[in-house]
Amino acid sequence: MKKKGFTLIELIVVMAIIGILSLVGVLAYSSNTRTARDAKRKADLEILRSALEMYRSNDPNSQYPTTGSAWWGACSSYGSHVNDYIPGLAPDYIQQLPHDPRESKPGKGIPPCANPGWNCYLYKSNGINYKLLAHCTPENTWTENDPYYDPVRPCHAWQVSSSLIIRGSGGSVATCTGVASAASGPW
Repeated sequence: MKKKGFTLIELIVVMAIIGILSLVGVLAYSSNTRTARDAKRKADLEILRSALEMYRSNDPNSQYPTTGSAWWGACSSYGSHVNDYIPGLAPDYIQQLPHDPRESKPGKGIPPCANPGWNCYLYKSNGINYKLLAHCTPENTWTENDPYYDPVRPCHAWQVSSSLIIRGSGGSVATCTGVASAASGPW
């Protein structure tokens, strides 16, 4: 008489296959969400760049909003300017200043930015020039040929600025170690 049912080996094989398929699905989902967050960051930088240029074109002195050459950000390490990290921009030139999708989430900074008080959008301006960073937030690898590449912070920030930034050539990928902050370099 034959017993009906599955053997232990058959059940283990099926569970292993299900486990492998689940792992592949989780890895694909994780990669897609990182890419989506990076796309949002780049879109935010472009929206802010446009709003800054509108502000400058309407300013009687043709200046950008100033921070007194200090870095302002919504994150705690840069003044906690939650709704005004670019002074005077919202609501006249943009309805609301955008925030990074992972801003201020403990442990979510990228190496070398493990401090959660560093991962946010930062702005610095003396009125004549500005620099806007997606600081300690980009999640994928980028090269010197990327239009958002920041040669001062090649491993932990994307930037847009009022002045021409000379980029390296060759498209090499930055390799970085150590601790980083926005104050670690000039503009």
